[in-house]
Amino acid sequence: MRRFKISIATLCVVALVATYAMYVPDRSVDELVHWQNSESHFVRILGTDVHYRREGDPSKPTVVLLHGTSSSLHTWDAWTDAMRGQFEVVRMDLPGFGLTGPRADADYSIDAYVAFVHAFADALALDQFALAGNSLGGNIAWQYAAAHAERLSALVLLNASGLPTADKQPSLVFRLAQWPIVNKAIPLVAPKALYRRSVEEVFADDDKITAALIERYYELSLRTGNRRAFVQRVRQSTLAPVSQLDRIVAPTLVQWGAQDAWIPVSHAHQFGDAIANAQVIVYDGVGHTPMEEAPIRTVNDAITFIQSHSRDSALQTAIKDSQ
Repeated sequence: MRRFKISIATLCVVALVATYAMYVPDRSVDELVHWQNSESHFVRILGTDVHYRREGDPSKPTVVLLHGTSSSLHTWDAWTDAMRGQFEVVRMDLPGFGLTGPRADADYSIDAYVAFVHAFADALALDQFALAGNSLGGNIAWQYAAAHAERLSALVLLNASGLPTADKQPSLVFRLAQWPIVNKAIPLVAPKALYRRSVEEVFADDDKITAALIERYYELSLRTGNRRAFVQRVRQSTLAPVSQLDRIVAPTLVQWGAQDAWIPVSHAHQFGDAIANAQVIVYDGVGHTPMEEAPIRTVNDAITFIQSHSRDSALQTAIKDSQ
């Protein structure tokens, strides 16, 4: 027993020394100002200062874009460039990520995120819009669509999470965030090798991974409070009753990278089967973040889909207004 206690004590000392050696301090929003541009704004939503961008043509239909875990609004750069001529494009750093940073109440449940998106839309006076989301953002998007059908003209899900799976979480960083004691170190360290590994997991083609991409994920994770928020979010359930999918009435496009190592492609077809009149497109050679790995193919399909249903929505609104 004494030998066992000594071993535990030794492991704790080693862990403390390793944490000290890899310690990386948080960075303030001012220190990360280079991740803002002339389109960047901040708005107070439910007690949090939210970083967002509103770009494109305000006279055109609006598209709102939601990123995934550990990401930021920058994941939609290519989509925004392609869409800005045909739409008003709105994207934000979700609470716990990017320049927005953590929530004071540490509530990262999907219900809290859905309430956040609704409050954000109200604050920006977005009465009706198309909503697209990837991974966690896709989870938020489909649950928002189930709760607020009246607001959406169309829904686009890219490798969305939220459905139960028998597979274990493949990413090491997610597992570390769930381990007692070990997860205490995550808000203090930032080994770049772990960031590279995580990005390699979500891309099918490693040749498309650049140093600049790794640096973006790395630097924005250091925003004050984001690493702690990551641990808190991972430990909160993101699953929802599959029966909620029956409540989605918005025209839905499901886009999926066939080589997704995090969420099986079978989930694309589950969404397609469960959501009325959903269309499914699977992209070979693409991983978990299709909007970054195959931006041209995915955004062109999304534009065509959203435009067709935006016209239908506008016509229905005009008919209703004339009655």
